[in-house]
Amino acid sequence: MSFPLPDSVDALKGMIGREITALRAAVRRSAESPLDGSARTELASPLRSLAVLPASAKTDRASPCLCGAHEPGGSGVCSVLAAIPASAVLLEPVQDDSGAVADFRIVAGNRVRSADWLEAPDHQVGQRLLEARPGAAHSGLLAALADVMDTGKPLDGLVVDYTEQRLGRIHRAPLLYSAARCGEQVLATWQPVQSQAELLTIDAQFLASMGWGHWDLLSGKITWSEGLSRIFHADVRMPWTLEQLCDALVPDDLTALAEFLTSVLAGEEPAWTRIRFLVLGELRTLDLLGRPVTGTDGRAWAVDLVARDLTPQIRSRRRLAETERESDRLRRQTEAERRVADALREAILPTHSEALAAVGLTVAASYRPAEPDAAVGGDWYKCRLLPDGRVLVAIGDASGHGLDAVARMAQQRHALAGLAQTGASAGEITTWLNELVCSDPAGQTATVVVGHLDEDKVLHWADAGHPAPLLLRDGRTEPLGAEQRGPLLGALPGYAYETASAKLRQGDLLVLYTDGMVERRGEDVTEGIARLARAVAAAAPVEPQAVVDALLDDPGMAGHEDDACLLAIRVD
Repeated sequence: MSFPLPDSVDALKGMIGREITALRAAVRRSAESPLDGSARTELASPLRSLAVLPASAKTDRASPCLCGAHEPGGSGVCSVLAAIPASAVLLEPVQDDSGAVADFRIVAGNRVRSADWLEAPDHQVGQRLLEARPGAAHSGLLAALADVMDTGKPLDGLVVDYTEQRLGRIHRAPLLYSAARCGEQVLATWQPVQSQAELLTIDAQFLASMGWGHWDLLSGKITWSEGLSRIFHADVRMPWTLEQLCDALVPDDLTALAEFLTSVLAGEEPAWTRIRFLVLGELRTLDLLGRPVTGTDGRAWAVDLVARDLTPQIRSRRRLAETERESDRLRRQTEAERRVADALREAILPTHSEALAAVGLTVAASYRPAEPDAAVGGDWYKCRLLPDGRVLVAIGDASGHGLDAVARMAQQRHALAGLAQTGASAGEITTWLNELVCSDPAGQTATVVVGHLDEDKVLHWADAGHPAPLLLRDGRTEPLGAEQRGPLLGALPGYAYETASAKLRQGDLLVLYTDGMVERRGEDVTEGIARLARAVAAAAPVEPQAVVDALLDDPGMAGHEDDACLLAIRVD
């Protein structure tokens, strides 16, 4: 075909229609008789031709049988049976006393067996139908054939679930029957609805997401496999025309489908393309392989299409790509957060100054996040020598996780460092910190212990909802008295925190910690505090850093579900 490619779906459908019309016209012209141009050969099935025999061919009961089996001058219908690809018989009605059809006698038959356990029809010539097919009455077949005889209306595609007992075994086969009246006889054909090979083919189509279709351009008959019907969500008994396929086409693929159909309708070699269709609002991508069925004149009188549904694979690839993009985004975000957290950790959790040793204190600290990949969280500590000679001691926990918690932790820690320069007491500093947290629009809370060690090694401290420090003295570890303990930071605006005092002695070890060291799911926190106290006592007397390391290496302490921070101070 030399026509240009259509530029719209309607133009494509028009092209298909014109090609089919031209094909049919050419076939009709070639079918005309060379001697008489008015004599045309009608295209019809053998069964339909037998069903509309001219009146001159019809006989009454006194006339010779149409099959020609009774005398040499018969019409020879028996010879037609051998050419039918399905099982076929010619039946003569047997009437009862009232004139109704009670049975049929098998006059002729071909050799096609519809099941391996059923005899070929030609072996049953002369038998009654109910003798040869005892299941005909129960299945409704006998009544259907009698109706054909009585009304003359052909039987087209009756599915009979034929069941029969042979040699003590029950056999069943779904058979598709067609029948037509031939004068005073009935021509019946049948074939399996689906063979085992066809059933396996259906399974294979399902597993491979494939299907096939056959479009007879001359007769207009269309046949779809179960697989193709499943792909397009269509009834296998109502397959789509080529024009209906065009209606489901994604507009952007018009040119590809036009080139494909043009090639196939032109009778060229098998063509392949990838086309997208919109089926019930769902985008489906198909690989199509088209093959023309050509006649001796080279024209394509039928089209075979094989389709493979790529939609599941494309969805999987799309989901995989989206997952990879999301994973890459999260990976970049995590790397960025890690870099920020590393910088924050170095800035806000520094190593301890040698100045502390100069005033008779040995200090060790450690921070361990609950998530191994996290560098820092909401827990923090502070231990440094102030200009007035006091040592600032503090530990806190900003609620939450991630960079938001880190930001609040940094804010509180730096605010503490600034407030400590004022010379205010621990209670006053904690009160100011509370006002800071209360003013945060995020509405988050925090806990903190703030204290000063003066030159006489007296600890003056305030507590805002935080576990009290542990004091190891003479082999015993007990929490400092926390009668002055106040509420969480951010919970009660305007609250004035009190300052308590505790005299430390040479050799005492003060351990400050966050709740990640003592809280366990389903356990009272007092049990966790008691467990930590015993572990501190068991680890002494050693250097503070060894105590901290021992606590974090202890299996009973290391399984924390929250960030954990330890600060150990020994009076030398």
